[in-house]
Amino acid sequence: MATYAIGDIQGCYRSLQALLRQLPLLPDDEIWLCGDLVNRGPQSLEVLRWAMSESRVVAVLGNHDLHLLSAAAGQRKPKARDTFDDVLSAPDRDSLFAWLRARSLLHRSRGFVMVHAGLHPRWSISLAEELALECSSALQNDNWLDAWANSRPRPPVWNSELRGESRLAAAFSVLVGVRTLKGDALNTKFAGPLGDMPKGDSPWFANRCDEDVLVFGHWAALGLDLQPGYMALDSGCVWGQCLSAVRLEDRKVYQQPSLD
Repeated sequence: MATYAIGDIQGCYRSLQALLRQLPLLPDDEIWLCGDLVNRGPQSLEVLRWAMSESRVVAVLGNHDLHLLSAAAGQRKPKARDTFDDVLSAPDRDSLFAWLRARSLLHRSRGFVMVHAGLHPRWSISLAEELALECSSALQNDNWLDAWANSRPRPPVWNSELRGESRLAAAFSVLVGVRTLKGDALNTKFAGPLGDMPKGDSPWFANRCDEDVLVFGHWAALGLDLQPGYMALDSGCVWGQCLSAVRLEDRKVYQQPSLD
């Protein structure tokens, strides 16, 4: 069995289908999606319907997916650049939202850990799994809405004493939003390349030494970046660049220039 991990799709359905045609998929292979299935691209509805219909797909939630769910719940108004009105008005929206809400924020298997954005430097993998499970549980009973709102734009600074809504907000902010930190605090505004990182900031993965390889998206300015301890897979398809897939077992790369 092979595992193909794909970076942020963000509604770029044509690019996704072209990339899938490149993959030498066998019946028992898995397709991992690093979150941000929707928004900014033109066909979020088609991406969600495809993902929900594919039993081989393993997807984690990204910040755009949670933004869609919060808009559907009436908590956040869609932004001018949002492109998921087709999902909000779809006749099968309820089943699509139920499927999304059932996705995790972290997936660990066979020596790999997939999240959308990253992990806090103070988190072990086990703690990250625990926090992701707490977020997933909250998603099932609507306890996540206030926590998600409070995770942006100034999330609580993580510490092990956090409880309740503050703990959830800090967990959400890291799992789907972290790029760089100054000390323990997230920089929620910076999204540029490492060379432009603000003074005093560090990328979240700078000093990690995990046995598992971390697989993530979210940071398009990094581009496709395969390192011994991590694989950054958001190569900016929605910004006119490429959609990337990596076969995790041997790190073979497949890329599709954006068609969307």
